[in-house]
Amino acid sequence: MTNLKHYDTVVSPVITEKATFASEQNKVVFNVSPTATKPEIKAAVEALFGVKVTAVNTLVRKGKAKRFRGRLGQQSDVKKAVVTLADGQSIDVTTGL
Repeated sequence: MTNLKHYDTVVSPVITEKATFASEQNKVVFNVSPTATKPEIKAAVEALFGVKVTAVNTLVRKGKAKRFRGRLGQQSDVKKAVVTLADGQSIDVTTGL
């Protein structure tokens, strides 16, 4: 039952150029639930991937106003978590869960 809660907390990994460069410093970036707290994110990553987390930093990227076929739309807000892993630990985000 608690495993489902972990899957609800960590939505998806972020695979961008910036996130790839961060992985060189033992950091992994995830999209997380907007209501997730830092302790919940830490517990979820440790349970799902079997690694030791030393720090969790979060940020909320506000949704932009974008035009689609001439109509104005709004992108959703996205909460991201930058998870710092202990030395020697790693997560391969290219493989699925």
